[in-house]
Amino acid sequence: MNPNLATLLTESAAKFPERTAIRLDDIAIPYAALDQTSKLVAGLLEAKGVEAGDRVGIMLPNVPHFPFVYFGVLRMGARVVPMNVLLTAREVKHYLSNSGAKLVVVWEDFAPAAKEAADELGVELVTINPTNVGELIQGIEPYEGVAEVAEDDTAVILYTSGTTGQPKGAELTHANIRSNIEGIKRLFDPNETDVFFGGLPLFHVFGQTVAMNGAFSAGAELTLLPRFDPAKALEIIQRDKVTIFMGVPTMYAAMLQVPDRERYDISSLRLCVSGGAALPVEIIRAFESEFDTPILEGYGLSETSPVASFGRVDMERKPGTIGTPIDGVEMRIVDEEGKVLGVGDVGELQIKGPNVMKGYWQMPEATEKAIDADGWFATGDMATVDSDGYYSIVDRKKEMILRGGYNVYPREVEEVLYEHPAVAEAAVMGVPHDELGEEIVAIISFKEGESATEDELRAHAKQGVAAYKYPRHIVIVDELPKGPTGKILKREIDLSQFGA
Repeated sequence: MNPNLATLLTESAAKFPERTAIRLDDIAIPYAALDQTSKLVAGLLEAKGVEAGDRVGIMLPNVPHFPFVYFGVLRMGARVVPMNVLLTAREVKHYLSNSGAKLVVVWEDFAPAAKEAADELGVELVTINPTNVGELIQGIEPYEGVAEVAEDDTAVILYTSGTTGQPKGAELTHANIRSNIEGIKRLFDPNETDVFFGGLPLFHVFGQTVAMNGAFSAGAELTLLPRFDPAKALEIIQRDKVTIFMGVPTMYAAMLQVPDRERYDISSLRLCVSGGAALPVEIIRAFESEFDTPILEGYGLSETSPVASFGRVDMERKPGTIGTPIDGVEMRIVDEEGKVLGVGDVGELQIKGPNVMKGYWQMPEATEKAIDADGWFATGDMATVDSDGYYSIVDRKKEMILRGGYNVYPREVEEVLYEHPAVAEAAVMGVPHDELGEEIVAIISFKEGESATEDELRAHAKQGVAAYKYPRHIVIVDELPKGPTGKILKREIDLSQFGA
């Protein structure tokens, strides 16, 4: 069997050619049309010189064009580099240069940043809008068939920031993602009659693997929402009779706040899935009471394709935990010396299984640090396990901020702030926020004789990082607290004015 992920689409298209594969409001695209369009996109890429093994950037929102291009890239044996549509030119440049992308496909609304970076690097840019796909593929010979690949060939390079330095490209193989999809299918038991909610960004691993690939592997429908709005989400559930809803905690909290939520008929829902951050127990209880649908909470990372553990409908549910490892995956808690800890002990969570990435793209040292000789991946998250084998996250990665479902790594924002000529020291931190989970604060001290306004510092940061990453709050101080080695001690910074 050819392990190429593109066969998820081709097999469902052969079984259910007339069933709707993807929907966006009034646009409904059946499997046969999605399959044929991906052939034409693959043909277009081939005509532009893309070959098997090449990297292709995809900078598209939740529109049907995302799977057109995604499966077009995969079916010809090339590798997908998904990119957040909100990235700045500086960030796009890193993704393209680090991956060595030959070409990038971008949605017209977000083209300026991509064009600036692509022009600088000499990377070909293909701009897509709602109406020009027909022109782009006119006269193109479709790429028939699906390229043969090995199980450990890289399918997708997902960029994930560490707490230090530039984002790293997690290489997910065809086998990595396929194993995760099989685990998801055993958990959710989807079939061709299901309708998946597609409000999670498809450029993110959760939306891509669990929602899009999970749906297509079962011949189910994926109904898209390009920008999350809680009332619109409820409307889509009612209109399209969504059966499986996938979201992050902020989505569930927002839907509970819709004033006339009781007027929506969402009785079609049979399952809700939450990931990306811990879902507060009170939100679980309120949502399940209000909407009469169970929420299963899971855990994973880009490096684990992403799902590592989940609650299950056929087992006791323990709100506040991340459930148990999915089939084929092992988890353990270790101390700083790597000794395996027991029930109730707090240590670092490690994961082993077919879902663990191949490594970080062209970063052997970072890969060796993250994955030991026995295949255990170090998550950097502190966790515990109870006597029933249920895991709980005690603390996320020490530095990471989770804002509105997006990971923000302070070091990346700090590096941009340090580029401002007046900034001497910068510390970026998260503070609690009712709607977003966390909001971003930057604590700044200036070089002697220099100064800048808060608005100037915000504007500077906005030029260097995506819109969801820049600090909304700026605190200017004379000096930041430091330890004996001169390292800034964030734990000693007083953020009580923000309720932290």
